[in-house]
This record gives sequence, C-alpha cells and structure tokens, in this order.
Amino acid sequence: MQERLHMVEDAMRDYFGADQRRVDHALRVTGFAEEILKQEKGDRLVVIAAALLHDIGIREAERKYGSSAGNLQESEGPPVAREILSVLKFDETVIAEVCEIIASHHSPGEVDTDNFRVIWDADWLVNLGDEFDLRDAAKTRDLIQNIFQTATGKAIAELLFLPGGGA
Repeated sequence: MQERLHMVEDAMRDYFGADQRRVDHALRVTGFAEEILKQEKGDRLVVIAAALLHDIGIREAERKYGSSAGNLQESEGPPVAREILSVLKFDETVIAEVCEIIASHHSPGEVDTDNFRVIWDADWLVNLGDEFDLRDAAKTRDLIQNIFQTATGKAIAELLFLPGGGA
C-alpha cells in the first residue's frame, strides 16, 4: 500500500509542478491525516489518497474561473483525481470514495464517514490559523469545538492553537 500512496504523491507533485505552496499544503494535510489515523477509524488508503489530492481541483478552477474558491475546487477536483487514480489502477470503490471526499471537502455534512472526518480535520489543522484570528483563547477553543469532527483533531488543534496546549 505504501508504494501505491507514493505513486499518488508523485502524481500530485507532477500535477502541481513548480507550485510548491500547493505541494507543501497537500503534504502537511497528509501528515496530519496520518497523525489522526493513529487514533481514529479510517481506511488508510482512502484517507491518504484523499489528503494528497484534496485540493487537486485548484488549478482547473483557477484556469476556468480565475478563482480557487472552495466550491470550485469541489467541482473541478474529482475529475482530475479520478484520472490520476485510474491511471494508477486504483479500485473503483477507492476512486469513488476519494472523489466523494474531494467533492465535499469544503462542505461539512455532505459526507458523513470516518474517512471524510479525518480529511476535514487534517485540512483545518493546516488552515485554521489562516482563516481565523486565534489571539482570543476562549474564541479559539469554541472554534476548535465547533469545527473539528474527531476527538484527535480537536486534541491536536488545542495543542497547536491554544496557550499551554489547551491545558
């Protein structure tokens, strides 16, 4: 399985090319997904493939619409991910679930699976500080409780974003 996931990572790197910011983001989300999977349920193959490819629609969204808005990523990402995973000979069930996660990774509630929750939390662990002012610990604690969907994601967020690691 690890070799297959390395092939997905290589394909993602090739697709983004010189856009190191997007590659780095995907790798950071993947690292957090790996950490969350140590404590939470989830299919590692699906979760890591989805983490690596979750933002794969950005290039097409920017090319077609001049925007990287989340809803455009959700619509443009699945066809690109499907092509990558098909070329790599992934099973259709894996491809379908990865594409479903990508198609909803900015829209909580559309997909209610353990795999989705891991990706949701991993992406927010990378993005929270960019999306919100985290200087007020009480507000940050509320954000963490309201945004994160796994106990492990919440615990990591508290360690990262609250003074004293949430203690």
